[in-house]
Amino acid sequence: MTASEPLLTAEARRSPGPWRTAAADLVRNRPALAAAVVLLIVVVATLCAPLYASHIAHTDPFQSHVSGTTVIDGKTVPVLTPSSTGLGLGVTPIGPTWDPAHYFLGADNQGRDVMARLLYGGRTSLFIGVTAALLTCVVGTAVGVVAGYVGGAVDSVISRILDVIWAFPVYLLAISLSVVLLTNGLKLGPLTVDAGSLWLPVAIIAAIYVPYIARPLRGQVLVLRNKEFIHAAVGSGAPTLRILRREVLPNVLPTAIVFVPLMTALAMLTESALSFLSVGVQPPDASWGTIIEDGLGLLYTRPTVTIALGLLIALTTAALNVLGDGVRDALDPSARLRGGV
Repeated sequence: MTASEPLLTAEARRSPGPWRTAAADLVRNRPALAAAVVLLIVVVATLCAPLYASHIAHTDPFQSHVSGTTVIDGKTVPVLTPSSTGLGLGVTPIGPTWDPAHYFLGADNQGRDVMARLLYGGRTSLFIGVTAALLTCVVGTAVGVVAGYVGGAVDSVISRILDVIWAFPVYLLAISLSVVLLTNGLKLGPLTVDAGSLWLPVAIIAAIYVPYIARPLRGQVLVLRNKEFIHAAVGSGAPTLRILRREVLPNVLPTAIVFVPLMTALAMLTESALSFLSVGVQPPDASWGTIIEDGLGLLYTRPTVTIALGLLIALTTAALNVLGDGVRDALDPSARLRGGV
């Protein structure tokens, strides 16, 4: 043993693992770090929705306040006033006061505090987006790994099912499933999901996006299956499940992780679209999509209701996409190199 060998061994012991290296690269990525901070602020703000509603705004965002009043510049004014346009029918909600304690973003057509509903709706939208994305990635990864590694008839059947789902326009398929399931709910053996449950849009969104995860991972597994270390594992008599767990899955896991923030953004946009069309989140629950639908009739008199929600959805999804790009660059440096060519 030479004198340099102990030094090399010590350096090898001190060298960080691939996950730690990826985390360090992600921290050094300023756009991704800024996007993570924006997402953290959004998440913390939505989690504080009950505190804002009860201790600051002093309102119930799920109860109508048709005859409610508020205080502006020391004067008590009604939340809803009779319309002064057209035939004078209907009411006009109070506009933004920019006072956190008194209808900061104004009221909707039922006199409910838009800011409080925005925070509560964010909790629902984030829950559906994150849960649907995780479920999509888990199921898509499992399906892609099994189809790519087993091959044969199993791969053919799975691939044809994925092709059928892939062939449908995403929103058309989601709307069709929502219309059917909102009537009878979802029953899968002992599992029952009520029509008004938040798990129903989660299941619908997760199901329609499984091919977006499974197909690229299947292709990656097809390449891995011909690698020498896989042949060596098969030749040594290792069980299939052990090969999948210890050889195949660690190689496709970084790709699946990269999909999580990107699928979260996509799931949130899909949920907002479904809820806007009244086939997503159902009352009394609120989401960003349902609040935009509530403000559609106020677009010309109180546009803040829809504009604020639209900007927040755009900001959140943009931050998720930037974070997803940062995660991809951290876990797959070759992607960053290809992008710079």
